[in-house]
Amino acid sequence: MIAAGASSQADLDLVVWGATGFTGRLVAERLVSHGQGLRWGLAGRDVEALHRLREKIGAPADTPLLVADAHDAESLRALVSRTRVVLSTVGPFLRHGSLLVDLCAASGTDYVDINGEPLWVRDMIDRFESDARRTGARIVFSCGFDSLPFELGVHVLETQARKRWDAPLPRVSSRIAFTDVGGFTAGTVSTLVASADAARADHATGALAADPFLLTGGFRGPQQPRPTGPEFDDRLGMWAAPWVMASINEANLHRSNALQGHAWGEDFTYDEMMLAGPGEAGREIAEGITEVMAAIVAPRVAGAPAIDQAGPVVGGAPSYKVLVLGTDADGHRMTATVSGEGDPGSDAAAAMALEAARCVLHDLPDAPGGMWTPGALAPAQIAARLIENGVLTFSAFAR
Repeated sequence: MIAAGASSQADLDLVVWGATGFTGRLVAERLVSHGQGLRWGLAGRDVEALHRLREKIGAPADTPLLVADAHDAESLRALVSRTRVVLSTVGPFLRHGSLLVDLCAASGTDYVDINGEPLWVRDMIDRFESDARRTGARIVFSCGFDSLPFELGVHVLETQARKRWDAPLPRVSSRIAFTDVGGFTAGTVSTLVASADAARADHATGALAADPFLLTGGFRGPQQPRPTGPEFDDRLGMWAAPWVMASINEANLHRSNALQGHAWGEDFTYDEMMLAGPGEAGREIAEGITEVMAAIVAPRVAGAPAIDQAGPVVGGAPSYKVLVLGTDADGHRMTATVSGEGDPGSDAAAAMALEAARCVLHDLPDAPGGMWTPGALAPAQIAARLIENGVLTFSAFAR
């Protein structure tokens, strides 16, 4: 079935933009093994690198290679015209992503990305959402580890709460636990650096970056919890530390809530931390995590060396779990769990983004155009694809 905003002239279902980058290559590899039935292509600015990638990952020799530059409208317009969905992995998006969103919104081509840059998303909404609504283009941001597991975790929690108590749980916290996960990818760190630089460069921009309601279209909810240092979580008996992605997920979750007509309540609050463990050892780990996270978002100030890593260093088989804890004023409590295998900043993020793109392509023929979060556009459909393809598992129970 043709997607609502897709061009009838498109000869491809899906194009991976930034295919020769770290995450783009992981998406391309997954397409080789999971892309049956899709007409897909690889896109980037270096044709020789695209040829090498196609050969190295074992893609069919006739896999289309599309050459374009992120800042050249003619080349990007040619790319956009050939496909029903663009999956973009090219960041930092505030430096390299705006023209592509502009062209997708104007042409009616659906778009999915892995960005974690709320300031940029706000700019895209302000500039291009009216075009996307007019043409039917579904522009779906933040379909990687930020923020898809957190959005879907809250969706599961609130869905089960409504079934049990006929009301949402307005006080929600997420706690992230990792096993054998290494550092961030260079692209992720570059994105965090670019966002921090933009916020430091201008006072007004910095204030926007700190606003949990940055993406809600003018709605202002209650004051949000903002952990700034290690805290002991009595509910779990563990220490937790501030999580570097918290402000990203917080902004996206409040947008999801707003796009759904505040289905989680206009008094919805959200906070997010990283679990460090119990006892004195957990406290020390939480203190160390706090220092590391602070250094990541301010490397230029600290005079850190240039980022040159190709990807995360992982010891063992990585996995992760997100605990989503919900409560209300009547004492109702529920926990939802989102679990996954793979490094969340690399192969897991690639798998999430691809399944979100496939959902936009196949499952949403009547969804309107606009600027979406995955948790507002199609939470149940995306979750079903992630479960079916072994990317994430979900559970929920009342406490």
